[in-house]
Amino acid sequence: MSQLVTGEAVALDLRPAALPSRLIARLLDGLLQFGALVVLFGIATAVSVSVSDAAAQALSLLVLVAVLLVYPITFESLMRGRTPGKAAMGLRVVRDDGGPIGFRQALVRGLANLVEGPVTFFVPAVVVSLLNSHSKRVGDLLAGTVVLRERVAVRGGPVAAMPYQLVDWASQLDLGPLSDDLAVSVRQFIARSGSLTPAAREDLGGRLLRAVTDAVGPPPAGTPGWAVLHAVLAERRRRDGLRLATGPAGASPPAFPPATPGSVPLPGYGPPPGRVPDPPRQAPPGPGPFAAPS
Repeated sequence: MSQLVTGEAVALDLRPAALPSRLIARLLDGLLQFGALVVLFGIATAVSVSVSDAAAQALSLLVLVAVLLVYPITFESLMRGRTPGKAAMGLRVVRDDGGPIGFRQALVRGLANLVEGPVTFFVPAVVVSLLNSHSKRVGDLLAGTVVLRERVAVRGGPVAAMPYQLVDWASQLDLGPLSDDLAVSVRQFIARSGSLTPAAREDLGGRLLRAVTDAVGPPPAGTPGWAVLHAVLAERRRRDGLRLATGPAGASPPAFPPATPGSVPLPGYGPPPGRVPDPPRQAPPGPGPFAAPS
């Protein structure tokens, strides 16, 4: 998984789209554009009978530009970085900082596509995509965009949930030093912790906890290890989702709902609850107790 860092220095979990999926999406869009060309050229031919040759040629050129240029610009602007072909393949164009693209980025990509496609038969686009770590084509490099996979296979297992006692602490963390590899390791540990022996769970959980706290800073005193791992991973996921959903920074973050992490104990780091208790109407100061509910 290639690292994609947002404006808040949060590394996104979504993966850049591979070249084969982008080619299939482009082929689907090409088929739709070809159908539109056939229909519009038929209309233009019928209209050109009653106009001069110069007007007929101008009309044909207008139809060609409308299909090849207006099609991708319109869809990517209105569908937040998707065309029908990209939507079918589960792809989306976003800015380099993870936010949704606007008309300017769509226009640059569309103009570059005219050169990359009909003029050079997509040879530069394929070569540049193969050489770029994020599979960017020339249009992506010029527009400052990247194509991501929206559909990522989800594997079963417990999911990190935010303990309400750590909401304030987690919201102030600098997650930039938390690398993709470390976040993936923590997520896999939480999902597979039920299948580990107590000794292996203690050893791996302790090493991951030390690595996470070295990256983001120490938690409040008395916080068990399982709560730190869940809080950091849940906050990272929240910021990624907020950036993709709202685009520019400054939007109010959504409240954390009660959740069931379903995790297992990290011996020596405190037992996790079977269910995260509902937040009190007036939260106590500090991290609060982390005792397992009865």
